[in-house]
Formats: sequence, C-alpha cells, structure tokens
Amino acid sequence: MVRGGPPPRPLGAAIGLLGDELLGEPPRALHPVAAFGSVMAGVEARLYRPTRRAGVAHCALGVALGLAAGRAVSSTAAATALAVAGRSLRRSAGAVADALEGGRLEEARALLPGLVGRDVTTLDVAGMARAVVESVAENTVDAVVAPALWAALGGAPGVLAYRAVNTMDAMVGYRDDRYRRYGWASARLDDVAAYVPARLTAALVAAVRPGRAGAVWTAVRTQAPSHPSPNAGVAEAAFAGALGLRLGGTNQYGERAEVRPVLGAGRHPEPADIAAATALSRHVGTALAGALAGVGAVRLARRRPGGRR
Repeated sequence: MVRGGPPPRPLGAAIGLLGDELLGEPPRALHPVAAFGSVMAGVEARLYRPTRRAGVAHCALGVALGLAAGRAVSSTAAATALAVAGRSLRRSAGAVADALEGGRLEEARALLPGLVGRDVTTLDVAGMARAVVESVAENTVDAVVAPALWAALGGAPGVLAYRAVNTMDAMVGYRDDRYRRYGWASARLDDVAAYVPARLTAALVAAVRPGRAGAVWTAVRTQAPSHPSPNAGVAEAAFAGALGLRLGGTNQYGERAEVRPVLGAGRHPEPADIAAATALSRHVGTALAGALAGVGAVRLARRRPGGRR
C-alpha cells in the first residue's frame, strides 16, 4: 500500500475493539446485525426444507451478504466496531449478576435468555451463575476474539462475513428436528471459523492470568476434548482453569438434556464469580487489541520511505 492509505488491517481491528469498548453497540433498531437477522429469517421462510442442500443455500447466501456488506463499509475499524460485542456481553452478564446478588431470581431468569439458549426455568442460583460464566467464556470467542481476528486477516469483508456465519449459527445451528439438517452447514462453518480464535482465546487467557496458566493448559488439554463443541469447550475450560472454577453439568434444551463434561478442578460458580469472568473477558480483549495494534504499527512503519519491506 502507498503511504497515506488506510491503516493496516490489524491496526483497524484494534481500533474497532477500542470503539466497541468506548461506544458499545448501536441500538437494536439501527444495528446492521439485527437487520441481517431479519433478512435471513425471510430467507429461511422461503428456502426452508429439512435438507442439507437447502441449508447450504441459506448459508451461502448469508456469507455473500456479509461479504457484500463488508465491501460497502470498506473500513476495517468501523466493521470491527459493528461486529464486536464485548461491552454488550459484559453488560448483559452484569445485569444477571446484579439480580442474583440482590435475590431477584425471577428477574435473573428473565434476563438469562439474552445470554444462553438452555432452558432456564428450573435453574437455581448456582445453575444460573454457571450458565452466565460459560456464556461469557464462549462469547469471548464469538463476540470478541473471532471478529477481531477475522478483521485483521480479511478486513471489513472478512469480519462481516464471520459475523454473518456466527449469526446464522445462532439462528439455525440447532440439533432439533427442524434444524438438524437445514442448520448443518451454518453450524459446521461456524465451527471452522471459530476454531483458531477459540485456541487464541485460551492462549490469551493464560497470558493475562499467568499465575493460572498451568491450570488453564491442563483444563484445555485434558478436559475440553470431551465437550460436544470443538470451540466452546476450549474457551470454557480456559476460563474454568483461570478462575479456579468447575464448569459443566446437565443443560436442558426443551425436552432434550445434554450432559456437559466437567471443566476445571475448582468449586462451582457463585454469582460473585460473574464479575471475575467479565473482567477476564475484558482483559483478553485488551490484550488482543494491544497485540493487533503492535502488529499494525510495525506494518505501518514499513510503509514509510526507508522502512523495511
């Protein structure tokens, strides 16, 4: 690139992370991701068949829309700020924590579906605290590390295509009768897109909690492979190791129960642990922003006359 051009993609991704930290997400009525979800709901209404072929078409159209939106936005920093949702994640988790610590259990249950997909109607305080900590861990990958990494690699088209994939997985990537085949392509593509970011998240968790790095490594290496998700298990194991907690257990999804493996070797989560989890998520995002800014600064320096190429 010529001198004076747009900032390098890693630097743009770091700026986008900072933008989310300072400004948060736009109102839902104005949020382009919400608009994308509405469009894809219409696509599903037209394309739905209980087949993988129909699901592949749904997924391909969604990725194409994400790429087109990224080309239209063009700015890596702006697209990253739109795609990252770390501040919103922490705010949602904090609201549940406040309700739990205040003994307002029904309020906490009403807030939880904004974070988790499991049935929350029968969860006790410990179960709700575990659900929030697990959600913060998983969404640190999905809503912070993965979009920033895809922005650094692919610019605005890369990050908005990733966000499209992740949104489609949240909409149709279920294992129930309706979506087992139709949502297969979206779910598998989301697994692929988050594979490296999940492992980068675990590395960042160990880096920002060096005193717990051994516990993080042990949990990720020995326990995460038993989790049904190749990525959520890594993030949850890393958080469990870093926070000295024990995650996992039985999750209810409608009439279907899933028994998740034990992750970590500590105690069961309590409401006060939610604040520790959100602080860890914030520190992971800050470390990632710093690393990306450093890479971007090096690339920017090489553009200058006389810089190494």
